[in-house]
Amino acid sequence: MIALHAWRSAESIRSYRELYPDRPLIVALSGTDINEYIERDPGPTLRSLACADRLVALQELARKRVPGRSRRKVRVIYQSAAAFPGAHGATARGFDVAVIGHLREVKDPLRAAHAARLLPASSRLRIVHFGAAETPQWRERAQAEMRRNPRYLWRGDRRRADVRRLLGRVRAMVLSSRSEGGANVISEAIVAGVPILASRIEGSVGLLGRNYPGYFPVGDTQALARLLHRIETDAGFLQCLRRAIAHRAHFFRPGREKAAWKKLISEIAQSL
Repeated sequence: MIALHAWRSAESIRSYRELYPDRPLIVALSGTDINEYIERDPGPTLRSLACADRLVALQELARKRVPGRSRRKVRVIYQSAAAFPGAHGATARGFDVAVIGHLREVKDPLRAAHAARLLPASSRLRIVHFGAAETPQWRERAQAEMRRNPRYLWRGDRRRADVRRLLGRVRAMVLSSRSEGGANVISEAIVAGVPILASRIEGSVGLLGRNYPGYFPVGDTQALARLLHRIETDAGFLQCLRRAIAHRAHFFRPGREKAAWKKLISEIAQSL
């Protein structure tokens, strides 16, 4: 059995282990497992970890969130993304930067918009945001931000094809989350060659690497504004980010992800 999400699949995991105590069980850990439920409702989550023969994490630093007795079970498998053609550069309207993520508290979704307000009048930078509003209140906040901030455009929930087209034309992407398990949008941006400005959280550092030069402190609007200004005005820095992204791209190839799953299934089959 391969169970996705230790907390949400807790009852299925428990039932499977009771019915088949000698059969292999892999549990794939979500971001909410390691960042939320392991503390807020630890009983089902820790029981799932104990039942599992192997645990799959989406990024290397997730190991730190797993209790010591279960850490040896962890195997890191990065989420891949298919490459697609795209040309990056300033659009006819200016210097576009993407935000891709739903409007909810954990994503800190308006941080880039607030940072863009601090840019000098000469800036051509615009934040283009794709993502659904979790509540009517978030919808109202995004619409209000557009009315007061000409540098922010919220386009709502969009098809995957639209997201890929956006990544094919923007100069960079901002991921301002307060918490992530290993955001797949990072994989997509990396294979598209799009530099990322990311809040320094474990879920992003575990994908981009400790020395990636595009981090800013969580919730720090001024630090993000400085980075936005720098990518627009300092071509050398933007190229540095592109090189750092290219250096990580091999981790997110579909063939690598498939090979990692094949290796894990073979490993667990041989060990039981």
